[in-house]
Amino acid sequence: MARLVRLALGGFLHHVVQRGHNRQPVFVDAADRVFFLEQLEQTSRQHGVAVHAYTLMENHFHLLLTPETDRALPRMIQALGRCYVRYFNSRHGRTGTLWEGRYRSTVLQAQPFALACMAFLDLNPVRAGVVPRCSDYAWSSHGHYVGLRSERLLTPLPAYWALGNTPFAREAAYTDLVAKGNSAEVDAALAQSAIRGWALGDADFLLELQRKTPRRVAMARPGRPKKQTLLA
Repeated sequence: MARLVRLALGGFLHHVVQRGHNRQPVFVDAADRVFFLEQLEQTSRQHGVAVHAYTLMENHFHLLLTPETDRALPRMIQALGRCYVRYFNSRHGRTGTLWEGRYRSTVLQAQPFALACMAFLDLNPVRAGVVPRCSDYAWSSHGHYVGLRSERLLTPLPAYWALGNTPFAREAAYTDLVAKGNSAEVDAALAQSAIRGWALGDADFLLELQRKTPRRVAMARPGRPKKQTLLA
C-alpha cells in the first residue's frame, strides 16, 4: 500500500509529533533543548509558521502550529530537523539518523481541540512520570501560558485569549483547564489522529478540509458503499 501523503494546509491548526529512532533520546540535556528551541524560533519565522505550544520529551517532541501556506510546515520541519541533527551528531560524537522516520502530523479543528491539545502537550511529562505537576517541567510552553515566564517564540491562539480579559484571568483559567485535563477519549483522539495522519474535527470541518485537498482527510468507513436507488 502506498504511503499516505502527509496532510498540510495553510491557515489550519496542526499537531506535529517527531520521535527518535528506536525511541532513542533526541535531547540529552538542557543545552540540546535550548538549541532546538532557538532553531524552532528561527525556522518558524523564516517559513511563516506560528508556534502555539510545544513539549520536548527525552525521545520525542510535540508541536502545535499554524502554517501560513500549504508548503510552510513541511519546509520548516525539514529545515529544523536537518539543522538539529547536524548539531546533535556533532555535539554527541555520533553519526547517522536521529529521527524514527518522517514526522507525524494532523490538522485539528480549533474549536474544541486547540486548548485540549495544549493541555495534552502540557500533561505529557506528567503522564510519563517525569514530574508531578506541569509547572515543574521547564521544557514545555506551559510556563508561558500560566505566567511563569514569557517566550517570544509563542503565538497564543484565539481560544487562549478568550479565556479572560486580563493576563491574570487567562493564566488562572488556563491553569484550571490543564488541572482538570481532558477525557480519556479526547486524549486518545489527539494521539491517534497525529500518529495516523487523519484530520480531527466534526463533519462540517472535515468537509471544508476535503474541498481544499485531493488527499483524503478522514478514514473511510469500512465496507462497500451503499448502492444508489434511482427514483422514477
